[in-house]
Amino acid sequence: MPSSKAFITSGRLSFRMAIPSESSKSSLSSVMFFPPLRREIGVRLTMSRKSKTTYIASEELREKIMTGIRTRPTHGASVWTGEQLQQEHSWEYPLDEADRSALAAALEGVEGMQLERITKENFPLPGLSGRLRMLSHDLADGRGFALVRGFPVDGYCYKEIERMYWGFCSHLGDGLTQNGDATFIHYVTDGKLRPSQGRRGVGFPRESKLHIDLTDVVSLLCVQQAPDDPPSRVASSTAIFNEVLKRDKSVLPRLYEGFEWDRMDEHAPHETPTSGYKVPLFSEKDGFISCQYNRNWINNAAERSGNSLTSEENAIFDLLDEIAFELCLEFPFGKGDVQFCNNYTVLHGRAGHEVVKEETLKRVLMRIWLDFPGDIRPFVDHSLIRYGNGRHGQVGWTAAEMLVGKNTVPRPRRDDGALKI
Repeated sequence: MPSSKAFITSGRLSFRMAIPSESSKSSLSSVMFFPPLRREIGVRLTMSRKSKTTYIASEELREKIMTGIRTRPTHGASVWTGEQLQQEHSWEYPLDEADRSALAAALEGVEGMQLERITKENFPLPGLSGRLRMLSHDLADGRGFALVRGFPVDGYCYKEIERMYWGFCSHLGDGLTQNGDATFIHYVTDGKLRPSQGRRGVGFPRESKLHIDLTDVVSLLCVQQAPDDPPSRVASSTAIFNEVLKRDKSVLPRLYEGFEWDRMDEHAPHETPTSGYKVPLFSEKDGFISCQYNRNWINNAAERSGNSLTSEENAIFDLLDEIAFELCLEFPFGKGDVQFCNNYTVLHGRAGHEVVKEETLKRVLMRIWLDFPGDIRPFVDHSLIRYGNGRHGQVGWTAAEMLVGKNTVPRPRRDDGALKI
């Protein structure tokens, strides 16, 4: 594993280049059929102190997940390496003074407004509409990663930045609550602004390994970076899939079978502390590979249930982490930068930074979770893949749902515990 990676230097860059559509992937003829696993895919779901056993899915769904495992590489715009992105910068979206003026004007129109009531209709950005459409296409059907440069930060208080950031993101999708306090904008910091977040360790100076968040698209705005300027990292999970296929395809059945996820003490009293069902780490529908990987959440669920990950499973995760780092793009992430990642095709993470004691010098990032309109991609099972990790307690509600009190009523669930949709 390399000990360091080349940096991408920022400069004045061409705005766009044509990229192939995700739908140009190879067809389902490149799948292979494994014999049924001896180990049952079902897991125990603790309903109360007297536990009853249920299994994650019907045999029909189990067959869908487990029998169509690819033996050939996947292709398309979402498959890339950091080395390739170093050669071209169409993933960068620079904002100019006219764009910042447009954001300032839109901010004036929502002055004092409750964040949940800010929408793309009352936060108009006509001069940015074309680029916002391209950004949305890049995230859903392209490489799955984009970086906006030059977002206005200086001269604004935190509340004003929140409204501008939320208004900008409202043109891409619906923001979701992110923790037990139903917070829409999550501060990634180890300072006084660090929010309630259950058992999660987000914001501390240590390295954040490459992972996904619990939504369609995660966005991070850098309000202030740590003094030693730690870089950010992103990696294509479809490229990681191809490399796993090349190095050891025998691990794929275990990854398709999936893992339970922890809920980090942010579940409702009537809900279980872990998902209770397994979420496939890799899955495929209509030629589209989707990934759900966050080693910390998976490991916590295993420990909580008393069934720690096996040495073989940890070795698989070590392999995934190694490949992800080798293939990642490492780039400077400074004040006014906004990154967007499609969580089904891109892992994101950050290098560690030195501990900062002075509150005014601490790193401050704002994070928004976005639910994209319609189907962001095909899923073998929407309940498990799209909603299996991020719909519990006060996590995963839209502003519209919060405003009418839907978060006060238990979510409907299937027999296996997954969300009923």
